[in-house]
Amino acid sequence: MELTARHPRTGELLSTVKFMVQTLAAAGELQRDLQRELTYDGLRAAEAKGNKGGRRPAVPAETTADVRTAYLEGRSIAALAREHGVSRGAIRTAVADLLPDGTAIEEGASAAELPVTLDMPGKVADFLRATELEPAERAALDHGVTVRRGQGYTLRVSAVPAVHRQLLTRCQPLDGTQGAPAVPAQRKARREYENRVSALCQ
Repeated sequence: MELTARHPRTGELLSTVKFMVQTLAAAGELQRDLQRELTYDGLRAAEAKGNKGGRRPAVPAETTADVRTAYLEGRSIAALAREHGVSRGAIRTAVADLLPDGTAIEEGASAAELPVTLDMPGKVADFLRATELEPAERAALDHGVTVRRGQGYTLRVSAVPAVHRQLLTRCQPLDGTQGAPAVPAQRKARREYENRVSALCQ
């Protein structure tokens, strides 16, 4: 049947054409609904057998405990990802509740204990990456998001205020020491980060 046939006088689609189009549309909708119902039935049957849906975790269950233990001992997310041949995101998923911004917040916790996102100047981030850090501090850096700004960048770091203050203390040498005078650009970057951290206490 020609589904574009029109009445020669009115120019409208023939009634038989309209009926056929509506029938085909109804049949397509019925088929889609049946497929959905069969999919749900299959999922329920799989759940009844104890099967879980979704993608399998990149870090196997038998390895997760070792990954979490290594992370608590100070291994970085990047090092664990290289060791196990998975992405950093997979390692973060395995240790999500151990990350500074993934810690469960107890009822009644004060606002000062909640994770806060601050932009860390790139020069500060570069210095800290080459510095020995505590696991929570390293995790905050590894979990940071790079934001490009012209020729430089800032690292958007989410951590509780205590971790931000610890990171600020770690980059104190950027202000200069007796044996190594300060580089103006690095000192300025540290002061910017110090101002942002200090604002958390106001």
